[in-house]
Amino acid sequence: MDHDNFIGHALDEAQTSIDAGNIAVGSVIVRDGEIIGRGQNRVESEKDVTAHAEVDAIRNACRNAGPAALVGATLYTVCEPCPMCLGAINEAGITCLVLGGQHSKVGITRFGDYCVERMVELTNSDLKLVTGIRENECEEMRRRSS
Repeated sequence: MDHDNFIGHALDEAQTSIDAGNIAVGSVIVRDGEIIGRGQNRVESEKDVTAHAEVDAIRNACRNAGPAALVGATLYTVCEPCPMCLGAINEAGITCLVLGGQHSKVGITRFGDYCVERMVELTNSDLKLVTGIRENECEEMRRRSS
């Protein structure tokens, strides 16, 4: 899997999110080497507190390929997903999560000591984590809209 390339697509989605007045988070879902879902943070533009990039990508992938296509897929995201989004990722059956940046390194404190690694362990999830892909670029992108 070309993690750098797919994180690049997530960064493109994050830039579109910024351009629309939202927080800089973008995500893509990949199945068999193809992007099946794209998402961006749309909380401000859609006035919907659940319109996070990861949930938006899951919704988009379900419309494009059907919910069954998410089972075994990989989700790429610019910054660590919040607890709500991680729950949605697990419910969707996504088996790999590739992160650019993490909350602690960006200075996001609203989730306390939460980190995706701890939540995966707490829930006994089989979700595979890949971290640090284009980390500096992703964290800088996220900082621009904090």
